[in-house]
Amino acid sequence: MMIVSCKMTHTTMSDAFKLLNEFLRHDEHYLATSQAYGDKGDRALKAALNQFVKRPELGFVWLGYQGTLPVAVCVVTFAISTSIGGLVAKLDDVFVVRNKQGQSVGSTHLEQLKSELRRLNVRRIDTSVHQGNEQARMFYIKHGFVSLHEDRMACRL
Repeated sequence: MMIVSCKMTHTTMSDAFKLLNEFLRHDEHYLATSQAYGDKGDRALKAALNQFVKRPELGFVWLGYQGTLPVAVCVVTFAISTSIGGLVAKLDDVFVVRNKQGQSVGSTHLEQLKSELRRLNVRRIDTSVHQGNEQARMFYIKHGFVSLHEDRMACRL
């Protein structure tokens, strides 16, 4: 099974919308915190995707395809870390379609993302895992992530 990953473009924006919408509307762990995030639905998702196309310096949406079928997605935003003295990536909204989970799609997608981030001179990837999502936690540990022993918090403005 071959997975090819790439950055979202205008052409692939509908694929990104479909996958991210499925994640945002059905993932039990996201839904448990969506109110705190200030989820504003489909209109906000479309606006966010347009921002990634208009302002690529802020980050990108990373899509994974099996043939022409979109099977994986994640969102990457950039920040500058004072501790590492360089660019870091924040990994968010990671999703693999249900019928492809457990088939190494997520692993392949993440490894291709790591290669792209190295090419961009990104020095670290930060992500968060819902406290009840042990499967995701184990996935990230398997791929070299370590716990920071911190709680992620949000304040809507």
